[in-house]
Amino acid sequence: MGLNPSGSQRYLCKVCRRKYTPEPKEQGYPETMRKQVIQHYVDGMNIRRIGRVVSISRQTVSNWVNAYANRLPDTPPLPSVTLEVNEMDELFTFIGSKKTKSMS
Repeated sequence: MGLNPSGSQRYLCKVCRRKYTPEPKEQGYPETMRKQVIQHYVDGMNIRRIGRVVSISRQTVSNWVNAYANRLPDTPPLPSVTLEVNEMDELFTFIGSKKTKSMS
């Protein structure tokens, strides 16, 4: 009978004259591409750029990111052990390592 637009072979039943594809090709994008898009987004790349890099539309990228965000839990998981938190920012280390005293 020929090929369908995706390239799969089409057949015609001689009894009922129905057209069919015994082993159709999968449609859609592979899961690895979806994971790659989510990783780019988490790394800080914007949606338009991700679309250009991966060669898909920005609306598809946006849909995948939103679907992934909807699957995340509302509250983050709690740690199994209590954690001791020490916070230090870059300003503290800069002031602490200055050679001269501050004028204020």
